[in-house]
Parts: sequence; structure tokens; C-alpha cells
Amino acid sequence: MQVLLMNGSPRARGCTYTALEEIAGVLQAQGIETEILQIGNRPVQDCIGCGGCADSGRCVFQDDCANEWLEKAEHAAGFVFGTPVYYAHPSGRILSVLDRMFYANGKVFAHKPAAVVASARRAGTTASLDALLKFLGISQMPVVSSTYWNMVHGSTPDDVKKDLEGMQTMRNIGRNLAWILRCIEAGRNAGIEAPCAEHGAWTNFIR
Repeated sequence: MQVLLMNGSPRARGCTYTALEEIAGVLQAQGIETEILQIGNRPVQDCIGCGGCADSGRCVFQDDCANEWLEKAEHAAGFVFGTPVYYAHPSGRILSVLDRMFYANGKVFAHKPAAVVASARRAGTTASLDALLKFLGISQMPVVSSTYWNMVHGSTPDDVKKDLEGMQTMRNIGRNLAWILRCIEAGRNAGIEAPCAEHGAWTNFIR
């Protein structure tokens, strides 16, 4: 089984990467394959609500990582979504990519456990975690928690490594994620399948 760790920072090996790498190390030690996906620093397209993804399950925009990540997500067993904090909210890049991925083909994430991680110099982490958790909440994804809020602090990767409780929190995310993945696998082997959700009701506040 494989876990994808999606780095929403334009810096390939910055603070967010350092947090994700700590989680990946724990997963790998438990025999779980990992891949850290880097969003990069090239332009990223926002969702325009065109509906072009309805039939294909892929975004109409082909010039960034969204569709590549969707391809990988189909075969992944779990996820970690990581973001730096900019002005007390997640990176706009990771929000744009996740908006398009979940809108185009959210079913590839359903019933797969995931954690969200935020990295900041000081504040804005809880607001950033709240924003990313919405993707999990509407996609039937078990949320992986830890022993503190899923955040690290520091201005540089070396600073993050000095955040001993933060790094401990990352390692515990890895342990909890590995445990949940094994529980899901054991349940599947015992004949327990994911629940089938109801669909059809679609209302708003005026009807």
C-alpha cells in the first residue's frame, strides 16, 4: 500500500517538506510505501466551475500537477496534505489544486484515511488546518489525528527540526495513519466493505 504526501509549498525542501518527511519516515519503517509530491513554483490554475471534468474525471487544465496527482491518488491507500501558512491561511496553490482534484474526481479519495499538516513561523496554523479538513469532511475520508494539533513551527527546516513537540506530533501522525490503514485492510480481508452513501437529495435555502 502507498501513502501520498502532497506538499503545497513552492519550496521543494522547506519547512512543510520537513514535516512531511518526518511522517514518511515512520510510514516507511512500518513497510508502507510513500511518495512526497511537490506542487512546485510554476503557475497553478484555479477551478473555474466549467463542469468540463464531469465526464472525464479529470480537470480541463493540463498544464500543472492536478491531473497527475489525480492519477496517483486512484492507486493510493492514504494521504497527507501539507501546507505552509500565508496570511493565516493555507497556500493558495494547494487550495486551487485540491479544489480541482476533489471537484473533478472526489470518489478516488472516498473512505481513504488522510491527515492535514500546517507549517508556520508562528500563527495561522489552526485556521489553515480547518480549511484543508473540509476536503476530507465532504469526501467520507477518515481523519487521522495525533497527540497535538497537526502543526510544526519554524522559519527554516532547521528550526522545524528543533520544534521537538511538533516533530513528535508528525511521527505520531505516521503511526496512527499506519494503524488505520492496517485496520481497513484487515476489515476488507474479513469481508467488511466501505458503506454505500445515499445520494439524490440536493437542496438550498429557498426550496
